[in-house]
Amino acid sequence: MDFKEAKKRAKELAKLIKYHNNLYYNNDAPELSDFEYDALTRELKSIEKEYPELITSDSPTQKVGGVADSLFAPVEHTVRMESLQDVFSFDELYDFAEKVGENTEFSVEPKIDGLSVSLLYQNGNFVLGSTRGDGNIGEDVTANLLQIDDIPKSISFKGDLEVRGEVYMSHDSFNALVKRQELLGENTAKNPRNAAAGSLRQKNAALVKSRNLSIFIFNVQNISGKVFKTHIESLDFLKSEGFKVLPSYKLCFGIKEAVNEVERIGNTRGELSFDIDGAVIKINDLVRREELGSTAKYPKWAVAFKYPPEEKETVLRDIEVNVGRTGVVTPTAVFDPITLAGTTVSRAVLHNEDFINEKQICIGDTIIVRKAGEIIPEVLGVKEHSGSSVFKMPTVCPSCNEPLTREEGEAAVRCTNADCPAQILRHLIHFTSREAMDIEGLGPAVLETFLNNGIIKDMVDIYDLPYDKIASLEGAGEKTAQNLKKAVEKSKENDLSKLICALGIRHVGAKAARLLADSFSDIENLFSAQLEDIQNIEGFGEVISKSVYDFFNLSSTRDIIDRLKALGVNTTLINKAVGDKFNGMTFVLTGTLSRYTRDEASKIIESLGGKTSSSVSKKTNYVLAGENAGSKLDKANALGVAVISEDEFDEMIK
Repeated sequence: MDFKEAKKRAKELAKLIKYHNNLYYNNDAPELSDFEYDALTRELKSIEKEYPELITSDSPTQKVGGVADSLFAPVEHTVRMESLQDVFSFDELYDFAEKVGENTEFSVEPKIDGLSVSLLYQNGNFVLGSTRGDGNIGEDVTANLLQIDDIPKSISFKGDLEVRGEVYMSHDSFNALVKRQELLGENTAKNPRNAAAGSLRQKNAALVKSRNLSIFIFNVQNISGKVFKTHIESLDFLKSEGFKVLPSYKLCFGIKEAVNEVERIGNTRGELSFDIDGAVIKINDLVRREELGSTAKYPKWAVAFKYPPEEKETVLRDIEVNVGRTGVVTPTAVFDPITLAGTTVSRAVLHNEDFINEKQICIGDTIIVRKAGEIIPEVLGVKEHSGSSVFKMPTVCPSCNEPLTREEGEAAVRCTNADCPAQILRHLIHFTSREAMDIEGLGPAVLETFLNNGIIKDMVDIYDLPYDKIASLEGAGEKTAQNLKKAVEKSKENDLSKLICALGIRHVGAKAARLLADSFSDIENLFSAQLEDIQNIEGFGEVISKSVYDFFNLSSTRDIIDRLKALGVNTTLINKAVGDKFNGMTFVLTGTLSRYTRDEASKIIESLGGKTSSSVSKKTNYVLAGENAGSKLDKANALGVAVISEDEFDEMIK
């Protein structure tokens, strides 16, 4: 392309890469695979190589993609945390060796796919941990890193020591996380790298602990009172100090031996219990590294070899349709077994109806399959059509035979039956949660035990529990059973809004449930309500109104409510507004409140005619701020929204 075209394309690529950098480094929510992202950066590098005058100081080829997050205190790195130059072929590895010496000693290591961090030790104690950020300034995540068991809190070496490592999530931990998220009806993590990065950058150390993160240490950044001649020597030292270093680092004599090791790692990566996205080839001699130095972005003494995603052809034998715990009906491809990334696979998710129609997928087709992120098999498309008809999704739920629905603007087909057997555990967890019926003692583990032992089959059974049988369960007892009975009986007296929330109506949370209860007073009025009656509620749009209308027109909903009524569960409005002091006002709660839970403060506001919101806008009247208030407080100050303390709130509600 000529200069004018190159300039235009370089500008487009820079903008696109910066957008995806932000998603990857700062939001932990990439939209592109590594391979697709790498293709963009390689294209930009190619243009800049042909037209060096197009290289700018802010080009994404010249800097690391992350920035320090305002949630955490900034940390200025004493040693720059550089990224590595990527290569994608053995020819490029030989080109690298030609520049540094083909007979050089190289260290070859697996490249862990996680979040890069720095750990600082002083006088033998771990004192500071930070993310890479932009390479110069990162984020102080010490409190979160202290929750990772692999990180030694103290070591025998008493000098100053700074090391670099990669925080990651093992396949087992990732699968357990996804299972929990599915049970709770949350959006599931896309891959272990995103899950690890997203966990570490939460202002919640307890959450980090529950995610069971791990770390591999791969470099000495800085050390006082000790000198190493080689990189391998420094890794051996770290290992002796109790650090969990890379599982396989090998000293290779010359580039041919290094290439063989890169190939070996690639062939065996499917056997690992964690993700890698390549192999790292480094010069072993530390003095030689100093001589070579770095570019503005990369060290000249190392490269990262990126493995291409492995793709294979196979024959599609069947498409199974299953109902997930959130009601989404998902088609799954069943095909002749193939080996990908070291493991045998014969199934892959087909996403949704639109994906099948777009790819024109038919049973009997020859399809192309790869492993996304080296874990999840995915169908890329059809190599050869069989000539049969494109697969059609069912119109009724394969689990409960109720009609399936697909809302406008959504790709997912759903079963909205609250009593669907395939979704029952998720529904039970939500039904008993604090914002719903708030039944203490019925957590996810207990509910799963009750389901597995046949004690309950649906949410109604909670109000007809066999307490004598519960008392005989291992780890329970008479006292446990009686405490549970009290909690269940107490929940029967809950307000109608709690029951509506507990029913698990799509798009209806605690606030919408409150508005429905206030508007209709009795659950029977919802059964007779017309769609326009629901749409007349302030804040209810077409989507949420139709969801409520459809739910109360299901025969299964009628059955559930009749059974709950027969067992003494309240179905009428109790907690009516007692005043109008906050009529028309919107509050946002942020930070940790010392005198109220957020739920209690919200109820007070609602009882006085106000409402609460989860986000600050120009329409917000007050932000009630507790300790450690974060970005919502900053936004309120920027917009000029009134910020009140708990003392001021108490005065307002007197």
